Amino acid sequence: MDTPHAKKNPVRQGVLDDVVGYHVARARVTTQAMFLRHVGQPLELRPVDYSLLMLLDANTRLTPKQLAQALALSAPNLTIMLDRMQERGLIERIRSETDRRSQHVLLSSAGRALTDQALARTPAMEADLDGALSRAERAMLIELLDKVARHQVGAAD
Repeated sequence: MDTPHAKKNPVRQGVLDDVVGYHVARARVTTQAMFLRHVGQPLELRPVDYSLLMLLDANTRLTPKQLAQALALSAPNLTIMLDRMQERGLIERIRSETDRRSQHVLLSSAGRALTDQALARTPAMEADLDGALSRAERAMLIELLDKVARHQVGAAD
């Protein structure tokens, strides 16, 4: 809560003014609250669950390795997540017809229905930022965050 004293004597951020991670973390608080209000709580989804559903919606079939890379998850963490999603009846894992050692992950009919609900809620969630960013700023922010994310993945390899 802002008090008149806080406005007159704002907390100096010092070096944090130039720390990207600090600003990303602060923005995450805002965007996560928006996600929880619009999608997470009503549909009982975590952000990573939502992302997985959206990736499966956008692609015909993906391997666990592709999903792990896209979500920046370790193979064991992805396996736990896929197990949980399969227990909820949201995904199916099928063996590849060309390489029986490989699996593909697909949306189940229940997963498709939940994905459709999440997709319908996404525009309202994103509209919460309309007053904060212009269309050009939004596009620039997405481009810059993607660039940072790609650098992190590249640095880990």
